[in-house]
Amino acid sequence: MIKYIIKRLALSVLILFCVSVIMFVLIQLMPMDYVTQQIAAIETKGEAVSEETVQALMSEYGYGTDGTLGGMFRGYFTWLRATLRLDFGTSFKFQQPVADVIAKNMWVSFAVAAIATVFEFMIAIPLGITAATHQYSFRDYFVTVLVMIGISLPSFFFGQILKNMLAMQLGWFPSSGLGSATMDYTGIWLILDYVSYLVIPVLTVVVLSIGGRMRMTRTNMLEVLGSDYIRTARAKGLSETKVIYKHAFRNTLIPLVTSLAGLLPSLFSGAIITEQVFGLPGIGNMAYQATLVADIPFIMGYNLFLAVLSIVGVLLADIMYAVVDPRVKLG
Repeated sequence: MIKYIIKRLALSVLILFCVSVIMFVLIQLMPMDYVTQQIAAIETKGEAVSEETVQALMSEYGYGTDGTLGGMFRGYFTWLRATLRLDFGTSFKFQQPVADVIAKNMWVSFAVAAIATVFEFMIAIPLGITAATHQYSFRDYFVTVLVMIGISLPSFFFGQILKNMLAMQLGWFPSSGLGSATMDYTGIWLILDYVSYLVIPVLTVVVLSIGGRMRMTRTNMLEVLGSDYIRTARAKGLSETKVIYKHAFRNTLIPLVTSLAGLLPSLFSGAIITEQVFGLPGIGNMAYQATLVADIPFIMGYNLFLAVLSIVGVLLADIMYAVVDPRVKLG
């Protein structure tokens, strides 16, 4: 196990290097960059910007200073040397160190995603199991309808519907933002205030995400329930509950574990559209704003952060294979 983890970590370094190169090149190919936008804004005011100033800004922010491939790679290695020192630069948009912006705002996204994930698993897996064990019944068709709703509805559309209904019309919850600026809450009341702002965003994410998880659980359960060892277990006189949850469900965990590889980055990446709809100061919202102005330090730092989480998530999923399936040996 230890040997396997060391090998995967060594491979991860190469993967991160390749990912960072691809990200940097793609960002350099954007039709507009932050420095150019700022210079254009200055020039619209009638002020002149010297070529020396332009080149100094380009060099400072890691752009290719001469527009050539060599200049692009010099800019990349400038960024890489700083990154190896854990210096991700200063965000153009937010005028703060990139690491500080990520550390400050990712927890809002994490809270929404973590709570939604817990409810997603609590709802989707039991419904998927009951749909599989009662195939072609009312339960099965009901679950199928929920799956179609979850897959078909755009998050901005469904989120706006819930916002208009629960916040605007009924007034049960706040419509946007996070925390009441006019209230001086402390302790449990402060927590409850934050919770009230997160209810509709969490509900939006849960409803739109349970469909795929239910369909995966149902499909895997139907496949396992048709296996010979399930028929053997029933022939031995085991109760249906023990057959379903002790024998069948354990084998459906393998595909579910595969989906967990993307769970870790999704917890911290933020639901960009949902955070936009509800005005949440999450990391997804910050990333969207930074992308609009071609904030290279933030975009590079944010995507590298997600790349690291993705690699860790895949590694944890591989380890979980050995936990749920004794036949899997990690060497």
